[in-house]
Amino acid sequence: MSTAENAYGFIGLGLIGGSIARAIRQNDPEAYILAYNPSRNSLDEALADGVLSEAADGIDDTFKKCHYIFLCAPVGSNTDNLPAVKAHMSDDAIITDIGSVKTGIHNAVVGLGLSSHFIGGHPMTGSERTKYRNSKASLLENAYYILAPEKEVPKKEVEAFRKLVESFHSIPLILDNDLHDYVTGAVSHVPHVVSATLVNLVRESDTDDGVMKMIAAGGFKDITRISSSSPTMWQHICLTNKDNIVKLLDRYIADLQANRDKIASADKDAIYELFDSARKYRDSFSDVHSGPIMQEFVLHIDIADHPGAIAEVADLQP
Repeated sequence: MSTAENAYGFIGLGLIGGSIARAIRQNDPEAYILAYNPSRNSLDEALADGVLSEAADGIDDTFKKCHYIFLCAPVGSNTDNLPAVKAHMSDDAIITDIGSVKTGIHNAVVGLGLSSHFIGGHPMTGSERTKYRNSKASLLENAYYILAPEKEVPKKEVEAFRKLVESFHSIPLILDNDLHDYVTGAVSHVPHVVSATLVNLVRESDTDDGVMKMIAAGGFKDITRISSSSPTMWQHICLTNKDNIVKLLDRYIADLQANRDKIASADKDAIYELFDSARKYRDSFSDVHSGPIMQEFVLHIDIADHPGAIAEVADLQP
């Protein structure tokens, strides 16, 4: 059975799956978009929004209509769903995923004989908010969208999928599975572990009347914002990319110990270098005009603390 190239299926319709579906609908009002999600609420919302053409009751033969099938559940669930997808897909279907770990699903794809059908995907975007209701097409704009196609996938299919990603206003970047998992371990997975650990440190160290929680200011909130993300998703990620995460955490722990020793010995030059080298490297991210960390333009305005002050500034005319 052949399929129309503008027929899309989603298994899982949360924040990222919903954002991709919205981007497809925005670019192609005539596209056929099917989805299955364990929670019916997301499907009903997407049908009401006009994003979905049809909602499926499960992973069934309805998905044979779809040329592209997006696996948008947590990474472990995506792998678990592959046998059902294989049983209910068309002969020319392309399967992709959105998971931030690639090695596990790659191995499963190979084991199921689906290598000629699979293009791994990972949009490097997100939010601490979850669920379809928080999805938006703009979430994908100017974000790197990593592609990890299996070698057996026809080149024309890889190119067609790359163009689809570009239609989301994302930036496609092709990486192999191992490099992808190491890179995302460093820039995404370990930071989430660090953030969660820091939040729990404050929780466990706080006074009985919660003074730390009460006075937690911008810096603490900035570096721990990601701890509001889905614990289920991060449980799956830690279990499926554990080797890279452990390797990088070991290095981070060694660096923390070295920095602890610099502070304990009051080595002022080493302490200065710690913060100066980090500042210089972090500031260089702002020179990047595309990708997950955009060039920054900041306007600071001091205003009086009274009702309507922000509205007064917003209403200023040049």
